[in-house]
Amino acid sequence: MDNKNRKNIKNIKNTDNKKQTKRKGSSARTKQPKSTLRIIPLGGIGEVGKNMTVIEYGDSMIVVDCGLIFPEHDLLGIDYVIPDITYLENNSKKLKGFFITHGHEDHIGALPYVIPKFDVPIYGTRLTLALIDIKFQEHNIDFKKFRTVEAGDKVKCGPFEVEFIRVSHSIDDAVAFAIRTPEGIIVHTGDFKIDYTPIDGKIADIHRFSELGEQGVLALLSDSTNAENPGFTISERTVGESFEKYMSEAKGRIIIATFASNIHRLQQVVDEAKKYNKRICLTGRSILKITKVATELGYLSIPEKMLVEMDEVDRIRDNRLVILATGSQGEPMSGLVRMASGEHPKIHIKQGDLVIFSSSSIPGNEKNISHLLNSIYRQGAKVINSEMAQVHVSGHACQEEQKLMLAMVKPKYFIPVHGEERQLYSHANLAYEMGMKKKQVFITSIGTPVEFSNGAAKLGEAVESGITLVDGLGVGDIGSSVLKDRTLLSENGLFVVVISLSGSQRGLVTAPEIVTRGFVYAKESEELLSQAKKLVIKSVEECFRERTYSYNAIRGKVKNTLYNFLYNKTKRTPMILPVIVEV
Repeated sequence: MDNKNRKNIKNIKNTDNKKQTKRKGSSARTKQPKSTLRIIPLGGIGEVGKNMTVIEYGDSMIVVDCGLIFPEHDLLGIDYVIPDITYLENNSKKLKGFFITHGHEDHIGALPYVIPKFDVPIYGTRLTLALIDIKFQEHNIDFKKFRTVEAGDKVKCGPFEVEFIRVSHSIDDAVAFAIRTPEGIIVHTGDFKIDYTPIDGKIADIHRFSELGEQGVLALLSDSTNAENPGFTISERTVGESFEKYMSEAKGRIIIATFASNIHRLQQVVDEAKKYNKRICLTGRSILKITKVATELGYLSIPEKMLVEMDEVDRIRDNRLVILATGSQGEPMSGLVRMASGEHPKIHIKQGDLVIFSSSSIPGNEKNISHLLNSIYRQGAKVINSEMAQVHVSGHACQEEQKLMLAMVKPKYFIPVHGEERQLYSHANLAYEMGMKKKQVFITSIGTPVEFSNGAAKLGEAVESGITLVDGLGVGDIGSSVLKDRTLLSENGLFVVVISLSGSQRGLVTAPEIVTRGFVYAKESEELLSQAKKLVIKSVEECFRERTYSYNAIRGKVKNTLYNFLYNKTKRTPMILPVIVEV
């Protein structure tokens, strides 16, 4: 059948349909096809950190969170890892805004690298936006589209209405989202726990989650970080009780290392220090900035007379002093690390100090923390960490709280987020225990959307996604080839051979020069390097004799010859760089 007949048949069918409609007396217009709601994770799935989720419907999309993750040990020289935002850039006209759950780095850290590419607002609570603004100032970004909201507020954004719901976490002003869409309500918990005795008295809005569950929730995206841990997360107040014990018993200085953003933790240190008439010294850039902002906004209260400048530390009796420092993760330039190594300009760890690590270790930082602990012990100080005493509690829900969230929200579909695979699957198993079917639970991957249409859900076709590496001022300019070179250099070193050629005489002008770094010690390897030079000379002469005189041919032959020679002699494979200089 030819195309003309196919076209005629199609037209006949359309005409028949119109006649049937007319006979029924209907004057209804043809309905436009309904758009598909898509939830697209660009980060935070299969990993702890780099959280970023796109909610898309028709010609509109919003983004929940925009975080970073710290590099693994194999990403040599890389400062941060952020989500690949190619999909957002390709659909920038659809983007309506960024909605941020709270102010931790894994939720806001990528914004300075992402937001300059888009002319859209950022919605968040007061403290969250203040912390983002600090980052923007550090990056010289003049941003005017901050939109401050409070828990309980609702924001209309394209076809979406986003409601902010108070939750408890290890930072103040954290919220979850109830996102109303044409397909139904999506609840995104952000990072949360159920703390019935929070420091600020602001209990998570459990009642609102239950109300949403009664209204009917299409999908729940819930924090999976502690999905392997049974029971409930301990209240933040227990940390204050431990601080009181150590404050009352201390005979020397107390140095507390914690996350600067954990304002409730800082407040407890202040409150317990005040009870025992102690002074407080702050050290570390981030802790100074965040305490300043939190105090100005009213989230933190530190009596001015309690504060001690670093220059005055030596004038305070040891048992009257508490030092709040950054560096709980062993960051090289942090206050605690510099104090332990003797590089801090004002404060040094000494015999009799009690150092409290009021934090948990972030995956990947274990080696740095171990080095730091060894340095502290060498100075004669005593160390207390969360394995020894209740000096830190998690900001994330354990299994019973996660089940409570599922019970309150009663979602039709469940998508575990914010966790590695084992945590996502553990969270999914909790949903199965509570009666959800496997077809109702979606464990997706970065870039793979969960699509909803007419109440049904399925996994969609993956969009462009992945990671972008930040190295100094460079964003995304470091790829796999550069990392491979860095790895090779770190493992086997560099072998450079400089070949001076005469273009007119078609031959070597002088003997080759060899420079090595990280491969062998030149003074103890003179015979090896002498043999290598002879092989280079021989390779160049062969190229001329074989009439294959070209720079590329010479480089290739020299590189292959040296590779085989050096491997046979040393069983090492340095990066070999032949450099040709025409004289």
